[in-house]
Order: sequence, then C-alpha cells, then structure tokens
Amino acid sequence: MEINELRSAVTVLSFLIFIGIIWWAYSDRRRQSYDQAARIPLDDDELSSPCETLPKPKVLHRQREKQQKGTS
Repeated sequence: MEINELRSAVTVLSFLIFIGIIWWAYSDRRRQSYDQAARIPLDDDELSSPCETLPKPKVLHRQREKQQKGTS
C-alpha cells in the first residue's frame, strides 16, 4: 500500500465520520434536548444582570404622566 492510498483512505474515513456526527447531531431524537438547552437563558428566574433591576417601560411611562400632571 502506497502512502497516497493510505492518505486517501484516511480522508474518506474522516469524511464518513464527519457525516455520521452531523447525522447524529441533527437527528430527531436530539431535538427535544436541544430545545430545552436553548430555553435555559430564557427560563432563568434569578436576576442575572443589573439592567434587569431597572423599572419596566410601563412604570416609566406612568411616572412621566404623573410628573406632567403635577407640573401642568
């Protein structure tokens, strides 16, 4: 067996392994676990950043209305 035949065999084997990994990763059996993992940042109940402690836009809008009524 020449070195070029060995290189070709390794290339074909690597390609087949790559296709197998892609097929495994995108199989329907894995979809539910990927969906659950994708929702982890959205399901976090604890405050994760200081920006989340700011008032909500509706609260700010109400505060502005009160200020405008008080100055009118």
